[in-house]
Amino acid sequence: MKRAVSISLGASDRDKAVEVELLGETINIERRGTDGDIQRATALFTELDGQVDCLGVGGIDLWVEMGERRYNISAAHKLIKNVRQTPVVDGSGLKNTLERHVVDAMVAELGPRYNAGKVFLTVGVDRYGMTLSFADHGYEATYGDLMFSVGLPVAVHRLKTLNFLGRLLAPIITKMPISVLYPTGEKQDQIVPKFTRWYQWADVIAGDCHYIKRHMPDNLTGKVIVTNTTTAKDMALFRQRGVTHVVTSTPVLDGRSFGTNMMEAALTAVAAKGRPLSHAELNDLIAQLNMKPTIHKL
Repeated sequence: MKRAVSISLGASDRDKAVEVELLGETINIERRGTDGDIQRATALFTELDGQVDCLGVGGIDLWVEMGERRYNISAAHKLIKNVRQTPVVDGSGLKNTLERHVVDAMVAELGPRYNAGKVFLTVGVDRYGMTLSFADHGYEATYGDLMFSVGLPVAVHRLKTLNFLGRLLAPIITKMPISVLYPTGEKQDQIVPKFTRWYQWADVIAGDCHYIKRHMPDNLTGKVIVTNTTTAKDMALFRQRGVTHVVTSTPVLDGRSFGTNMMEAALTAVAAKGRPLSHAELNDLIAQLNMKPTIHKL
């Protein structure tokens, strides 16, 4: 049996372990949260090196990928500084392959109404494949990168501007400490409504689940959420606010959708190449498994 483990800086109460069958092989996939404890996460990566088939980095990315450009997130790489044998992935491969199909899935399941519209992407550079999926379909977009990354209430509306800001700010932001880059531990459960204008403006709200929840208002009536790594509690929060559908970019396994890093780790484990997979290899596996985003009616 193959084994893939995601070690996350997120809350441990979101932990889950399931067995799945991929390409005829059983894989044990497990998510372990460390409640924002960087030393604990680093120790777990060190302990499991050579003991599992692939490791996933959760709660933060190793890289910011924008097309052909990739920026090293220094603080995240310190977590895996002692890993020498086991391949490590952060989900960016699936973000730039599987998530390119989220709008196609919406149109197929929810109808042509969602072939275009208005989308609020919390951090466009974080889910660049998702960003391009909406751009390809001609969505009117608002990117909240400056809002969610550095706290500036400034909306970006053009993909060209987002790309410019990404190239300008990524080399700086990727050198910041983890506490600045991403909510960890208990902070992931804190909801402080902000930027409500853009949540209300959009037909679709898309991005990392923690970012979406972080500042969402009490009223999201009629909205569609496009995200990932959802739990039953997350779905209840969206339902209470009037969300009609939640689109998760990875399949639901035993009642929840795992993070892209966990699913990429599972695919890497079953491929058994002893290294992270290229985008072409991931696309091939996605096609073989017929993996596609999942639509949940609330």
